[in-house]
Amino acid sequence: MSVPILSLITFLPIIGVILILSIDSKKQELIRITSLLVSIGVFFISVPLYFNFDACAYEMQFVEKLPWIPSFGINYYVGIDGVSLFLILLTTFITPLSILASWHITKSIKEYMIAMLVLETGMVGVFISLDLFLFYVFWELMLIPMYLLIGIWGGPRRIYAAVKFFIYTMAGSVFMLLAIIALYFLNYRVTGEYTFNLLEFYRLEISFAVQFWLFLAFAFAFAIKVPMFPFHTWLPDAHVEAPTAASVILASVLLKMGTYGFVRFCLPLFPEASHVFIPVISWMAIVGIIYGALVSMAQDDLKKLVAYSSVSHLGFVMLGIFAFNIQGIEGGITQMINHGLSTGALFLIVGMLYERRHTRMIADFGGLTKQIPVFATFFMIVTLSSIGLPGLNGFVGEFLILVGTFKTRILYASLATSGIILAAVYMLWMFQRVMFHEITHEENKTL
Repeated sequence: MSVPILSLITFLPIIGVILILSIDSKKQELIRITSLLVSIGVFFISVPLYFNFDACAYEMQFVEKLPWIPSFGINYYVGIDGVSLFLILLTTFITPLSILASWHITKSIKEYMIAMLVLETGMVGVFISLDLFLFYVFWELMLIPMYLLIGIWGGPRRIYAAVKFFIYTMAGSVFMLLAIIALYFLNYRVTGEYTFNLLEFYRLEISFAVQFWLFLAFAFAFAIKVPMFPFHTWLPDAHVEAPTAASVILASVLLKMGTYGFVRFCLPLFPEASHVFIPVISWMAIVGIIYGALVSMAQDDLKKLVAYSSVSHLGFVMLGIFAFNIQGIEGGITQMINHGLSTGALFLIVGMLYERRHTRMIADFGGLTKQIPVFATFFMIVTLSSIGLPGLNGFVGEFLILVGTFKTRILYASLATSGIILAAVYMLWMFQRVMFHEITHEENKTL
């Protein structure tokens, strides 16, 4: 295809920002509609990626390469493979839904929509970048709008949550930047060429000692983003304080950047070091699976329960990736997409309840199936999907992950399986308390 489709998808939201800047702040409805139409346009432009993608080809597709800062060997170099294809489609699908879920926002709506569209550009840019400098620019760009969304439109403790989110992510990013610069000079020493080209870095033969430290630097940044235990503590605060749309994007897309980073960078760039770290990453994943499930069980706040469930579910993704076989890695990639859909939907559902009742406490609900049966049906399907019920999307990834892990380490797989049982406990118990029994609060009778 001669059309620069990846650039269109990436920068169309910025054109939307320019349009919104030209609209009077008082015309809130026009700002909302413009933002929604731009994000829907981005989604429809991204759909041909799927139909024109050659699943049999091993090289990057839809490649665009232009010189950017030639003196430093920096290019605007983008392209996708099967890993990034579905993450881009997930991003462009979730963004218009998140904008729709923001229709109730009235405070500084112009700035809010600008932040949402800039965030979409940052997210897509991360998944298409094949130049590490470009990747880092998009990685950092994405931080700013999310920081603002939490810090300005969030809950009572929004400043604390926003600063914690920013500091954690920046701390990881600094180490990753050092590793990128190290690769840059390492490549120059071997080839005599200054470049940030990821595909060139794949060909480098790096000694194990250097791989070890570079893997640690990249893994630290990505483990915070996933978030893996014990780097997860920023996530519940960010989720609970963020507005609904920001929580949806955070769960559906931003967390996947950590797991994507391991697949795109750590495993192919540092294969020997990745093998050595299998036990460390696997045990961190297993602890995250069980710990996230147990803490979810103890929550009385709906949003916090869903937030901690992400720690558990993404532990499965990491376990699959570090199973180092086709079933585990395929399962991990599939589960990235499935978690994005099911947990994003759970945050939308929690947000819908919160906007009507202005409470997220599980004890404040009960008996809602009588009042809102259609809503209850969707809530049930999404809950069962999150648990991983066969026949729903959540099952496919988890099954493949466990198959892959059983093939390599039976102990790891056995321990991880307990997370599925615990997930059924906390999700079904939550659903039962919110949707069944008698209505004990008068406010629920008017829903």
